[in-house]
Amino acid sequence: MIGNPAFKRTYVNRAPLSRAFPVEKARLDPDALEPEPRQHVAMFKKIRDWRIRRLIARYPIAERPWQDALQRCAPARRLDASDQATLRVLATLFLDRKSLEPVNGFHLDEADRVLLATHACVPILKLGFDWYSGWYSVIVYPDAFIPHRQHTDAAGVVHQTNSVLAGEAWGRGPVILSWADVLNIGQRPGRNVVIHEMAHKLDMLNGNANGFPPLHRRKDQRVWWLAFSSAWDRLQEQKHHGADLPMDQYALESPAEFFAVASEQFFEAPATLRQHLPDVYRQLVQFYRQHAF
Repeated sequence: MIGNPAFKRTYVNRAPLSRAFPVEKARLDPDALEPEPRQHVAMFKKIRDWRIRRLIARYPIAERPWQDALQRCAPARRLDASDQATLRVLATLFLDRKSLEPVNGFHLDEADRVLLATHACVPILKLGFDWYSGWYSVIVYPDAFIPHRQHTDAAGVVHQTNSVLAGEAWGRGPVILSWADVLNIGQRPGRNVVIHEMAHKLDMLNGNANGFPPLHRRKDQRVWWLAFSSAWDRLQEQKHHGADLPMDQYALESPAEFFAVASEQFFEAPATLRQHLPDVYRQLVQFYRQHAF
């Protein structure tokens, strides 16, 4: 068997990362996601809101696939009626603005597309759709996939990589997913490949993915760094001594993967994250502006 799908779950196309969490990454304030001049913001907001209302009126998500998605997406199912309505609007926007592209003869029906959009929009429920700007497509394989890549090491030797992946996120390019792994969401506590890859996309809004996404205004970057770096060091120590970890050990591949795996657990198994890594949980509450538990 080539690779291990349970471990080689994702790949982020990025520059090499340092082993430790970065002390600082260039801040991208959420206001920067809407670059219109101040005097024009209100006008453009009215136009945008009108376009969204028109889109929702013309292309609403039908009730049956929406209810099916709520049943199959635990983070969405836990929301109150008001937040579910907001999530439904975001999912509608996702289906309109992102191209879902099944490959290898695979087909996504309406229910599949709504389910994928629902998972994808959970992280931006309180952030807004602008946080998914700058990329367009979601490529969906029927099962785990094996990208064939070459890289040259410092000695000039060319190596071929053939890792089995469930998901992949490219800087300003596509998100790539295994549909089999999407369907397995909920089968293994704390796992959600869609949220994992979307967390990478959020992380890359201000540069290479390194576990330091754009923080909100007046958010102390040092507090974020301390919470994540301390948790990272503690889990590395536990792993070294062969102890059971409270999250998938793939989180320890890099700071970028730590943030993505923690985000998965924040939405899928929030009680576990809050119990074992309370400081990380609090930082994610502030970042996502949600109380998942």
